[in-house]
Amino acid sequence: MSVDGVLNVLKPAGITSFAVVSRLRHLSGEPRVGHAGTLDPEATGVLVVCFGQGTRIIEFLAGARKSYKAEVELGVATDSYDASGKVVHRSEPFSVSREQVEGVLRSFYGSVDQIPPMYSAIRYKGKRLYQLARKGIEVPRKPRRVQFFRLELLEWRFPTIVIEVECSGGTYIRSLAQDIGLALGCGAHLGKLIRLKSEPFHVSEAVPLALLEEASTRGCWQCYLYAVDEVLLGWEAAILDRKSESLVANGRSISLERSCVFSQSVDRCRAYSTDGRFLAVLRRKEGLWHPEKVFHLADGSDTENRCSFADSGADEEP
Repeated sequence: MSVDGVLNVLKPAGITSFAVVSRLRHLSGEPRVGHAGTLDPEATGVLVVCFGQGTRIIEFLAGARKSYKAEVELGVATDSYDASGKVVHRSEPFSVSREQVEGVLRSFYGSVDQIPPMYSAIRYKGKRLYQLARKGIEVPRKPRRVQFFRLELLEWRFPTIVIEVECSGGTYIRSLAQDIGLALGCGAHLGKLIRLKSEPFHVSEAVPLALLEEASTRGCWQCYLYAVDEVLLGWEAAILDRKSESLVANGRSISLERSCVFSQSVDRCRAYSTDGRFLAVLRRKEGLWHPEKVFHLADGSDTENRCSFADSGADEEP
């Protein structure tokens, strides 16, 4: 039987995001499993994992806002931009003030062109960058436009600073740490990292991987799954009549009734049948609504019986 839905997983340190997906694929028996934004092996926190038809909304979740708590070590730069890499620069002695750090953080607000680290999964001529980096090969990387919505200095423990970052999807916090060091003139690298939020999910509700695996031995791990459309509840919704439902099911564009006309800023919406079944993600195109993603989900949802991490009696913070 197909498993369709989304999990908010609390990723532990010391394991890759790919390994988490592999373990959940084995646990679920569902071949279609993927995550919506990788975390480095030593990073912890929210890892959004999608199953079955849930994998079709990965592109929407991957681009959602993310929030992180990061420890940045000033004075030492590494080739990987984190603690796992080889030291390439050390400033001894050096002096940096709290005011200087806060000023540098303010300079990153808004849109920034960020260069991804060599130790990343981005492809270059068919090879992953980290594969080239391990061979000592460095290649030019195209800057990526990212956005920083909030950067706050939480703790000053010189030479360690603790910051909270809210940013667009696809942002590398390791690159941010590297750039902070360059701006301060002392070098820096990322120490610890926790992903606090990957919209719409928060770390306080994330389920530990070990708890999911334990629940699978009792046959109840699926109670932690979110329904595919539940993850998109922040979107506008349209109820389709039978004619429109049939057109959408066959990939045809439709015009929505006046009661479902949204503001021009809305370019996507959820579509439901009159009996409440989630049908599709519709995208506005040339005055009509085109079925961008059509779903064929089983009737009903287990979301009313979904377990929460709090139900397990475990601590909520990683």
